[in-house]
Amino acid sequence: MADELTDTNVAIFIAQRGTEQVEFTEPKGTVEDAGASVDVISSETDDAEAVNNDLDAGDSFEVDTTFSDVSADEYDALVVPGGCVGADRLRADDDAVTFVRELFDADKPIGVICHGPWTLVEAGVADGLTLTSYHSLQTDIRNAGGEWVDEEVVVDAGVVTSRNPDDLDAFCDKIVEEFGEGRHERD
Repeated sequence: MADELTDTNVAIFIAQRGTEQVEFTEPKGTVEDAGASVDVISSETDDAEAVNNDLDAGDSFEVDTTFSDVSADEYDALVVPGGCVGADRLRADDDAVTFVRELFDADKPIGVICHGPWTLVEAGVADGLTLTSYHSLQTDIRNAGGEWVDEEVVVDAGVVTSRNPDDLDAFCDKIVEEFGEGRHERD
């Protein structure tokens, strides 16, 4: 898996506080191990503080750039980790939501886990997609026109979703596969 994503630029979101650490570190490490270049993007360039199990303090991570300083044209794929508070902060950030929408509209693959699909809902791109997520988001996804299913990993039109950290192995394998395939035709 050392070169599957060579010449692939991946953006990964992190909230300034509240992103689930393992849902950030595992996908980031996996795509880097597959050869991708990864930029950590947040609302500010200050280090971001992750959490463990939504409530316990995690480690701090360096942020490379901000949502307002990047363009979807610069990236081939996106990872949006979960964490209830972190995902809520991401969906409330207009620049983050715009980035998600632009990447989606450009038919680029997106990997989203746990509470991260809130960004898809907020970006208005969940309509017509089959998605999974942390179970408490199922009404939000359905109300946004998506079909919610309770599965380990779901892929629809290059959008990879998973439910929680227990699904990370399947999620990480699938994002490498989808990111390697490149653009996905969307209606």
